[in-house]
Amino acid sequence: MAQRDLTADEIRQYQQDGVVCLRNAVDPEWVEKLTAFGQYQLDHPGKLCNDGNPGTEKGRMFTDRYLWRSNDLVYQYAKESGCARLAAQAMQSQTVRFYFDHLLIKKAETTTPTPWHQDVPYWPFRGKQIASIWLALTPVTVAGSGLEFVRGSHRDDVFYLPEAFGASGEKANSWTGTGEGIPCPDIEADRKNFDIIGFDLQPGDALLFSAWTLHGSPGNQSTTQDRMAFSTRWLGDDAIWDPRPGTDPSVNPDEVRVSPGNHPDDNAIFPAFYRA
Repeated sequence: MAQRDLTADEIRQYQQDGVVCLRNAVDPEWVEKLTAFGQYQLDHPGKLCNDGNPGTEKGRMFTDRYLWRSNDLVYQYAKESGCARLAAQAMQSQTVRFYFDHLLIKKAETTTPTPWHQDVPYWPFRGKQIASIWLALTPVTVAGSGLEFVRGSHRDDVFYLPEAFGASGEKANSWTGTGEGIPCPDIEADRKNFDIIGFDLQPGDALLFSAWTLHGSPGNQSTTQDRMAFSTRWLGDDAIWDPRPGTDPSVNPDEVRVSPGNHPDDNAIFPAFYRA
């Protein structure tokens, strides 16, 4: 399938703003296949899913992740779609390793927001070259729960304390709230004092953003359009394995053949999908 490269302007925007919108980021065939997979996954959730109001058509917020380990399509997308190269170009990294995949669905008329947060405090890594590529599988508007970002917040060098969200019942993220960091400011209550940007997307468009960039999304106000996205997470040259308390334990540190403080060069757990 076709793969694209970033333009100089797109690289500059990522470096400056901490986020860049990529139109037609991947081949349309990936969008078709991942959309069908997302619908299937709603009915066949994985062991790491979170599902609010399961089985309903309205008011449902569903996520599933780490599917590449058991699903060939997800593995092939991460390896062959060109996302690894896009992440490397944005981060100006010579290599890129894959961390995990994340399916994110908000059904129409789901009022639950995604609270403002940054990703890096949740993850067992340190480094500036850590990023996500959030691929739209359906049309997305900000009112329909599209992502918003605090422009330039990736340069603040602040760790914000992870908080649980999107969890339900026994799957509540009890590991959050115990690590380092300061509480995230109440951005929603003080929007005028933050440089907030958001994007409307068509299927195949993507948001490439730093794990340090503050972001969130409102509920899905649409009465007819579900919001479905597929995100992949990427580790660049300066990423360091750091399984500190209060980070996502989905990767078992005992299985990682890397000592804390070193680059995560374990190809079984963090496969290298790009080298310049």
